[in-house]
Amino acid sequence: MKQFMCIFGFIGACLLGNAAVAVSAGTVGANNNSRGISVQTPTAHGGARGYAGVANAYKTNQRNTYFMVTQPDVDTACREKIFACLSDYCGDVTVVPGQRESRCQYATESELYNYTLLCLQKDTEILLPQYGVNTKNGTGGMNTAARLCPSYVQQELMSYLSMSNMANDLSKSHSDLCLQRRQELEAAMSCHSVALAYGNETSSMLTTQLTDYCGAGVPGGSAEMVTRFANAGNVGANIWGWAEKIVSLDLNKKGEDWQAAVDAVLASYTNRMNLACGDNLQLNTVSHPTNTSSEPTALQTAAALAVGMAFPTTEQKIENPYENWSVWMEITSMSELYQYNDAYQVVMAALSNPSTTQNAFLTSAQMDNMQTAYTRGTKVFIIRDSARCYVIPVAQMTAAEQSLVAQSFANCVNK
Repeated sequence: MKQFMCIFGFIGACLLGNAAVAVSAGTVGANNNSRGISVQTPTAHGGARGYAGVANAYKTNQRNTYFMVTQPDVDTACREKIFACLSDYCGDVTVVPGQRESRCQYATESELYNYTLLCLQKDTEILLPQYGVNTKNGTGGMNTAARLCPSYVQQELMSYLSMSNMANDLSKSHSDLCLQRRQELEAAMSCHSVALAYGNETSSMLTTQLTDYCGAGVPGGSAEMVTRFANAGNVGANIWGWAEKIVSLDLNKKGEDWQAAVDAVLASYTNRMNLACGDNLQLNTVSHPTNTSSEPTALQTAAALAVGMAFPTTEQKIENPYENWSVWMEITSMSELYQYNDAYQVVMAALSNPSTTQNAFLTSAQMDNMQTAYTRGTKVFIIRDSARCYVIPVAQMTAAEQSLVAQSFANCVNK
């Protein structure tokens, strides 16, 4: 019994000791800060009571997170400003035919660039929302389109012009005029093959065949087209041609390069379609064989009989084993060519240097193909970069070939 009393007495002493310590935990001496726990009431700066400080911090964090997630960066905001300026000045980019008739249809790049800068200069509103309360409602200063956006004008202007050009080409290709020109070209291609096949036949037979393939009753055909193909390459285009026809009594005779004249007629219709549709279709014809006979013509024979002396025979032409090789060849430069002289030097260097020579404009394969084509009779090289094309002749061309190249590549620089 005494042992149980001792145990209960010991336990009671321990409990009373802990209670005494708990009571004294909150009382700390004036010069002793190492003991006890200080309990502070949550207050905010400025006299706010309760958890106002925590609430304000949470509110600021939420606002900053919202702006960072939902608001655009400087690049996106500037692009929107620049596109708005261009749209106000030129109108929206659309692919509907007839709805792009505005002042920007023939505007230059410098005109649009200057206008966009002026448009941004007048914009003094805040470009992006501010997180701080002291600057959120301010105007002017660093955070404006006039201050931040000029460096983006050139790139965005190029993007706008690219979209505008593509929309213009698309609207052209769906226009009524383009469809008419396409039908016209289809009829002209039919007549082109007929004119080459029946070129040496009688005039009435040739006209009949052409009328069936590209006459007034054929979609895209016309009587004018029939006349142009029927008369292409006629010797009677000059006074000596008429004399030749009268002497030989062959009114259906064609000139020496009559096939090239027929090609030139088709090239003119191809160019008309390109202008109407915004396309770049090229007519790739071949070098037609020419008359290599050294026999005197009927006119020369008659003149020799009249004056009593022989007419000198023409010099025998060297036969070209590659007579059906193309008159021109198109190549694409890897670098920009800003002047005709630069393009001329690139072509001449490609033809004169070994194909393994390092070149910043052409590859070795392109140079090798150019040299092969020049050997086989190609007379003109059409060199292009991303925005321009140049006509570089490398051999003497006939008048018919010059006319054909001029009509086929009317949009290229030729000098």
